[in-house]
Amino acid sequence: PVQILTYMDGVAKVEETELKPRVGFLYPILTHNISVLINATRESDSGQYMCTVNVPDDAASTGKNVGIINLTVLVPPAAPACRLHGDPAVGANVTLSCASEKGKPSPMYQWQRTAPTAQVFFPPAQDRAGGTLKLTNLSLDMSGLYVCVAENRAGSAECSIVLEV
Repeated sequence: PVQILTYMDGVAKVEETELKPRVGFLYPILTHNISVLINATRESDSGQYMCTVNVPDDAASTGKNVGIINLTVLVPPAAPACRLHGDPAVGANVTLSCASEKGKPSPMYQWQRTAPTAQVFFPPAQDRAGGTLKLTNLSLDMSGLYVCVAENRAGSAECSIVLEV
């Protein structure tokens, strides 16, 4: 464990860590609420945080004065990359793939075809976790704009690809 913040003898001190310019007590200590604020959170701030309160001359509180919280910093998906795999000829099979390099938790992917003929896809043609869409026995009317949305609890991003059969 690395100490990041202390309050002792009326003085709050921020230790020399990467959090130093971004961390502090949320309220004045005299309110007895020792909530901590982290500004400009980063994925690397994720982890387990422990608060220890030591009351001078109180031997009875030993072991009962520790609070632990796990922090997970969510990261919206980065703009995904859409790709076509295979030869888009009549009667052939192709796979459209969609992948986002960043995102926490891992993004889920949703493919859809837009105008002029809107279409939503379901398994087994679409793999939401893997970001793929398998199109089989291609026909001319399957040509169009296909959009992939990468989404998690932190946000979403999309890419698109034009399929010309």
